[in-house]
Amino acid sequence: MLRYKTLTMGTKPDKEFLDAMSRNPANWRGPFYFNRKDPRLMVPKLQPSMGWTMNFSNPAAWIAITLLLGIVVAVSVFSI
Repeated sequence: MLRYKTLTMGTKPDKEFLDAMSRNPANWRGPFYFNRKDPRLMVPKLQPSMGWTMNFSNPAAWIAITLLLGIVVAVSVFSI
């Protein structure tokens, strides 16, 4: 059974606790990871051999996706 401990401001969660959060199926919606309590931007997938994914509840993930799409669009528009 997964036990969550309370995080307070200024405390850093340990690696074991973070890994337990990323293995919890309730935090996954298909291939996407959403967990507001997880401060990490990149988390291992449910099957770690499959690589890493973004924590889509982290605002920095949406900024990174927007910047990446902006670069792709800019390169495709200005490469003419």
